[in-house]
Amino acid sequence: MTYSPPTSYRSRRRASSRAKRWGIVVACIAVLGAVAWPVLNYFDVFSDKGDAISFGGSSDGKGSAGSKALMPTGPKADFTVSGTVPEDGSKIAVTTYQGKQSGFTGKVWVWAPKQYNDPKYKDSGFPVLIALPGGAGYPNNYWMGTNLKLEASIQKWADAGESLPFILAMPVLNPENHDLDKHDPKAGLYWDGSDIPGQPKMGTWLTEDVPQLIKENFRTIKSRDGWAFMGSSTGGSAGLKSVLQKPDKFKAVIASGPDIVPDSRLWAGHEKEKEDNDSNVLAKRLIAKGGPDVYLGLQVGASEPVKPPIDKFVATYGNKGPVKTKYHVIPDGDHNAATYVPNMESGGLIQWISQHMQGPVS
Repeated sequence: MTYSPPTSYRSRRRASSRAKRWGIVVACIAVLGAVAWPVLNYFDVFSDKGDAISFGGSSDGKGSAGSKALMPTGPKADFTVSGTVPEDGSKIAVTTYQGKQSGFTGKVWVWAPKQYNDPKYKDSGFPVLIALPGGAGYPNNYWMGTNLKLEASIQKWADAGESLPFILAMPVLNPENHDLDKHDPKAGLYWDGSDIPGQPKMGTWLTEDVPQLIKENFRTIKSRDGWAFMGSSTGGSAGLKSVLQKPDKFKAVIASGPDIVPDSRLWAGHEKEKEDNDSNVLAKRLIAKGGPDVYLGLQVGASEPVKPPIDKFVATYGNKGPVKTKYHVIPDGDHNAATYVPNMESGGLIQWISQHMQGPVS
């Protein structure tokens, strides 16, 4: 005769077996989840990327009588979430904007510091930093990524009182990208952030249309005291000459590793227009005119090939009349955006332009 355990024992054993099986299932799910989560997260399965986002309502753009702040004029742009700053969860957004002055249509990324949404600043206009990239500058502006930590750094510096809490505008710099195909006759071509005859008006795009987009959607500052550029390499060149070219609209720039003289191949046959976009010429003209004052923060790696022309520019025009300069040479620095960002602080440039610009104001 085969022994049969009591019914209660068999029930307990079956229950135990079921519990073990379910435990194995749960453990497998947990393991699979741990493996799948980073994969799914990489592909933005759980992110809000692409979701609509707004930075405040539109108004008549006037604000109260006598206000230094400019309220959003509208129309609202269709911004969507492009990314999240890991340090604080703030959002980087993007829209495609058709420039009313240039006729050029391109992407613009934006970011606002946490102070912008603080109730105590609800009626205040904020300063704007137009951040321009080096390299192709199309179809992306590399400052919109979080790897270079521009947004996180601005927030950290603003919280520490070293920088103003700037709104960032990050437009495409060029209308095309031919860097990927070395056999393309336009390979390595760029537009110097300028209105080159017969070409898309990238100078107007950067100095007229991009500010207009920001004014339409954010609380800004009416005067030039709230408007500046920053950029690296070709973006630094474009920002530098834009401030010298339109000092009535922009007060300051942080230009890292910039060329001083425009050198796009597209200038061929247009020497007069090229001269009108040369920072040497523009600085000389502004000094002769006597103002208004501009604040040019320049930095360069100690061994960069663009250092000698920058040295000469600072020696010739720096701190002459209305051209105020602060120059930082980065020891062992190279031509690298990742090097430039922390040196905006350690070289004192972000503190310097912040001292000469207008902070949040109503």
